[in-house]
Amino acid sequence: MSMNQPIMDSMKEKLKFVYGANTADYIAGDIEELMSNYRDLIPPQEDKGDFVSEKDVLLISYGDTVSQPGEVPLQSLREFLKTHLKDTITGVHVLPFYPFSSDDGFSVIDYFTVNPELGEWKDIEGLAEDFDVMFDAVINHISAGSEWFQSYLKGDAQYQEFFTEADPEADYSQVTRPRALPLLTKFETVEGPKFIWTTFSEDQIDLNYRNPKLFLKMIELLLFYISKGAKLIRLDAIGFMWKESGTNCIHLDETHKLIQVMRDIVDMLAPDTILVTETNVPHKDNISYFGNGYNEARMVYQFPLPPLTLHTFLTGNTKHIHQWAHTMEETTPSTTFFNFLASHDGIGMRPAEGILANEEVNFLVRKAEEFGGNVSYKDNGDGTKSPYELNINYFDALSHPEDPDETKVKRFIAAQSLLLSMAGVPGIYLHSLLGSRNYTEGVEKTGRFRSINREKLNRENLEAELADPSSIRHQVLSQMKQMIELRKRESAFHPNSLQEILFLKDEVFSMVRTNRIHEEEKIVVLINVTNHAQELEVPIEQNAQTVRDLVAGDRLPIIQNKVKTRLKPYQVMWLKPGGGQK
Repeated sequence: MSMNQPIMDSMKEKLKFVYGANTADYIAGDIEELMSNYRDLIPPQEDKGDFVSEKDVLLISYGDTVSQPGEVPLQSLREFLKTHLKDTITGVHVLPFYPFSSDDGFSVIDYFTVNPELGEWKDIEGLAEDFDVMFDAVINHISAGSEWFQSYLKGDAQYQEFFTEADPEADYSQVTRPRALPLLTKFETVEGPKFIWTTFSEDQIDLNYRNPKLFLKMIELLLFYISKGAKLIRLDAIGFMWKESGTNCIHLDETHKLIQVMRDIVDMLAPDTILVTETNVPHKDNISYFGNGYNEARMVYQFPLPPLTLHTFLTGNTKHIHQWAHTMEETTPSTTFFNFLASHDGIGMRPAEGILANEEVNFLVRKAEEFGGNVSYKDNGDGTKSPYELNINYFDALSHPEDPDETKVKRFIAAQSLLLSMAGVPGIYLHSLLGSRNYTEGVEKTGRFRSINREKLNRENLEAELADPSSIRHQVLSQMKQMIELRKRESAFHPNSLQEILFLKDEVFSMVRTNRIHEEEKIVVLINVTNHAQELEVPIEQNAQTVRDLVAGDRLPIIQNKVKTRLKPYQVMWLKPGGGQK
């Protein structure tokens, strides 16, 4: 197979940085052979340049979030999405669908197999016929029950350097610890007891990327996923992949170089495929995974958005989110943010560091507990702990349990509209689209806080609720579909369109989105984040006599380049100058 030689040469330089010159030569050769082997298994692709658009909306779901007796869960999910969301979403992130031993899929036993309880590869490939599918590459760690690790324990030479052995007496105080759990776990091997690096849990064994054979195995996995229909690949917890004594062991240069090698391979063989990095860390570290804007991840998770949006609506004040969004770096034509509010995990607090003060974080902690949730903590390495994430359903996180349902729905839709308005591609958790609530029974059953947002739904019961116009599920889904449909029609909401914060009033989130190519395409976003009516004047620079609120369909006059308006509690306005027809 003829490869792009400049990219191959660049890739080899990165491999030299990580593994040294001699090793880099044979790794590059092995990678080229892998690419040749997979060339005919990957559908033809071409780099479309404009790799995302305002029409792109991703759903996030487990493979069995919606199921019904007698049907393969992945088939149930596919049919449910085709019935209710075929014209609403363009893609679906199916959370780890491989055999697993813990952490609801994130402790993978076999990367190359579909969990038989969910279906088969044909079911994943079928889903990929209808939607762009995001696969999880959970490649920082693997299950202790995997063949790889069990073979290591038995002394199999092939796997002896797949994992990181460590001295329990060494100093690990600088190491970033995402959870308040031991960093090392003791295992019995044929050679006696050994301590192995386990960043996330004793069942999640960190993989050793110092071993080039392990890295080659992951390149094979990357190509395998693309051959099975992956249009997006999420690199889970990827910031922890390289260990270096005397460092914090996160975001190291070697990690970035290896991701860049992955990007090189994708660019050569599958340029339509998008690498997405998942790094639940402060903003500056998170966006470092864009690399130079062209050589690393194409999308990174916008982790500050969930806690900042929550803080905004619980305080009725936009000061922090306005300032943060105002200073947000522009992305390149090759990159954008993956925006979300809710996910299978909790609401991460680390990304709010440097934005929210400690007392403001503690305010969110208190509210989460008051509203029926829990809080997970991380070990700071000095004997102290700090909030790592709030474990609560996002719908319930926004409202006191005794608030009227009408208020809860309005506040929730307003928060989701903020998500839909931001620069980037929106990712919406299925439970958010369905107006789900705290699944406290799940926490009691599993003993895990994250289960509060991972309820499994019976499709027949779900359909009955959705058919009831008075139900929260019906109200949330119908209003969300309406907002998404409006968004998809407007090029001003292109993921890379300009984003300018207006700072009109602390009680109203206000900004302008402007299409970079067609600058006349603008949308003024106004979101009342309070339970009180808000009056304000909105500057309109564009030459037009009126603006139309795309949400309500109302037309408002422009007088002396300003629009006077009054927003009801939690009302959302998307104002379009000129505005066309209703």
